[in-house]
Amino acid sequence: MSTRNLPEQIGDLPKIGRPAASALREINVTTMKRVSQMSDEELLALHGFGPKALRILREEQNASNRTS
Repeated sequence: MSTRNLPEQIGDLPKIGRPAASALREINVTTMKRVSQMSDEELLALHGFGPKALRILREEQNASNRTS
């Protein structure tokens, strides 16, 4: 399935690329709160979700934790 027509960014998530965003959208994960409840292994097991998307999300999560 082409991800060309899907948004690159969903919810309050940073831009992680269309394939990764699509993978999260498929399982109804559209917020950083929900991402923070998932393990790295769970995220990396999603088709289209790779190490770069994981790094971007975890960096955003760490930045949010520092400012809270």
